[in-house]
Amino acid sequence: MAGPRPIALTMGDPAGIGPEIAAHAMAALENRIAIRYVASRAAMAAAIPGRPETADPQAVIDSIRRAVELVRSGECAAVVTCPIAKKTLTQAGFAFPGHTEYLGHLTGAPRPVMMLAVEGLRVVPVTVHAPLALVPSLLTTDLIVETGRIVATALTRDFGIAAPRLAVAGLNPHAGEGGTMGTEEAAIIAPAIARLQAEGIAVTGPHPADTLFHAAARARYDAALCMYHDQALIPLKTIDFERGVNITLGLPIVRTSPDHGTAFDIAGKGIASPLSLIAAIELAAAMAAARAP
Repeated sequence: MAGPRPIALTMGDPAGIGPEIAAHAMAALENRIAIRYVASRAAMAAAIPGRPETADPQAVIDSIRRAVELVRSGECAAVVTCPIAKKTLTQAGFAFPGHTEYLGHLTGAPRPVMMLAVEGLRVVPVTVHAPLALVPSLLTTDLIVETGRIVATALTRDFGIAAPRLAVAGLNPHAGEGGTMGTEEAAIIAPAIARLQAEGIAVTGPHPADTLFHAAARARYDAALCMYHDQALIPLKTIDFERGVNITLGLPIVRTSPDHGTAFDIAGKGIASPLSLIAAIELAAAMAAARAP
């Protein structure tokens, strides 16, 4: 009987820490998880660590596309992506803000959702890479509802949680303090919570964000929906900076990545930690197994 399908691991930016942490991760997981490294040898050989201008943007993009093809064809079980340099790709004509949006394009997923996870905490920013000044105008009841549905479905399908519990953060200090510190909670967030509850999803909130992430609070939910990027990522990275995993929900495939960037400043020095990538590969394998018929 054939063993489990391998995980497709993309090379990321070859001038960053991707190649070295990939090597460490594959060595660490050699006897537990099969990995197929999707990389261009020519691009890897030409890149100089710490110098993003030496990387081949098209080779980086092709690595992602090929990894998705391997999963959709059934040859691989999941995609794990090493970090990319968005600025470098954008300058080369890449039309997507990052991995998440490109993966949605490749798979035809209309609404990819970003989840970040460490042991004991999963967070989902409802708005992602948006300037803080624009967040209030981007938040809508429909957006929160749609995000909550996707998260609840993923918690059941990919994490084996039969009755997922969601906690929703407020946008303003003290979750608006009854309207004296902001109206988004009453006008936008609370109606979304009510709609999700009406659909049978266990949701609470809006909660003041400053009381949502201590240990006792985290025990009361399976994922927290946050209103903006830093509201979600600051507590997660404070709890475990080195082992955070980025997960894209709402795709027809499993995709994870380490929760850090290319780290050009330390590339090639042999000091980059592979722990986040190892955690991403382990989680991708577990999620793929949960989805298997």
